[in-house]
Amino acid sequence: MKLLLIEDEIDLQDSIVKLLISEGFSVETASDYNHAEEKIHLYNYDCVIVDITLPDGSGLDIIKSLKKNNSKVGIIIISAKNSLDDKLTGLDIGADDYLTKPFHLSELNARIKSIIRRRGLEGSNELLFNEITIIFDSRKVLINQHEIILTKKEYDLLLFFMMNKEKVLSKEVIAEHLWGDDMSISADSFDFIYTHIKNLRKKLIDKGCNDYIKSVYGIGYIFSEE
Repeated sequence: MKLLLIEDEIDLQDSIVKLLISEGFSVETASDYNHAEEKIHLYNYDCVIVDITLPDGSGLDIIKSLKKNNSKVGIIIISAKNSLDDKLTGLDIGADDYLTKPFHLSELNARIKSIIRRRGLEGSNELLFNEITIIFDSRKVLINQHEIILTKKEYDLLLFFMMNKEKVLSKEVIAEHLWGDDMSISADSFDFIYTHIKNLRKKLIDKGCNDYIKSVYGIGYIFSEE
């Protein structure tokens, strides 16, 4: 799962990033309005955590930009402002939740997971596809009720595929989802993707799973039953 944290308080930003990475999320950051605007137009995220007060703009305008582009991303506002008007405005324009500073990091983590479950997993903690079960909170994968051990990238790949089944995913989209903007897209990136997908397929098949990951010539991959 890929998150964008828009927060100008660097100490708080670092603390949140450290926690979310320990929870298995991929996290990108932006410390000002312009940087955040650039990122939301270039990349896709599963959840955006945004502070209202930024050095060069308002986090509310970031939310408006996301909604204007029909983004389906989950949105949590984190703000030192605790007025009812601010909360209502944020929720009215499309935020899913509002957390007032200071807050416990564990509460932010719980709210992010809740939003992802609601939006991507239809409110469940489990994502099911035939013999495959992904248990989101514990990051476990079961094949015919038997646990399979995957690396972080293999788990992220499988979850990404299952949440986008029957959709052709380009190699660029997969690379960007797995590594974000920390890694430039190049031929080497695609070699990494191929290696991770090859290893994931082998582990799934060895556990008795059907081969649902199909290559789409010249484009990328599709997770499909057909």
